[in-house]
Amino acid sequence: MLEKKFALALAGLGIAVNLPAHAEILDNVRVGVLDHNVEVLTPKNSNKEPGVNVSAELQFSKLNILGETWSPHPYIMASVNTEGATSYAAVGLEWDFEIFQGWHLQPGIGYTVHTGELESQGSTPEERADFESTHLLLGSRDLFRTSLAVTKDINEHWGVQLIYDHLSHGQMLGNGRNQGLDDVGLRVVYNF
Repeated sequence: MLEKKFALALAGLGIAVNLPAHAEILDNVRVGVLDHNVEVLTPKNSNKEPGVNVSAELQFSKLNILGETWSPHPYIMASVNTEGATSYAAVGLEWDFEIFQGWHLQPGIGYTVHTGELESQGSTPEERADFESTHLLLGSRDLFRTSLAVTKDINEHWGVQLIYDHLSHGQMLGNGRNQGLDDVGLRVVYNF
């Protein structure tokens, strides 16, 4: 069921990319590859899940609710694991601060749903331990997404981006297991 939702989200991203640039709805599109379940904030839970994630994101025009500098861009994104491990889709807000000429720092917050495991499986302690050695236990189907990206403009339309994603329920969207998930990768950015 969730795989169908991810397929629909990716199809929506593809349709949105074809919108006319003059519509001024979309700011940019980002597509790339992320190393999945890496050791950043969750070292004891890293490297349990295989594969890389293919990430696609649409960033919409700035909301202009907090002035030119502090107003966020809404986004929608999907990140699909190539080996059937945790995939996720998210919506949220991102800020864009040009820190040097052509260099941008882009923090973001959001809400995500994922296909990963919530609790351990198995009828014996040994079976549960085996399961937990190869699966993250995220504790809640919906999670918070925090992200931090550094983007370098190549020209008016193209850029490259280093992105870090962290997913966790923070004991607010769920309780119990909260192993978290960290992905790091590179994406190509196309600005409209």
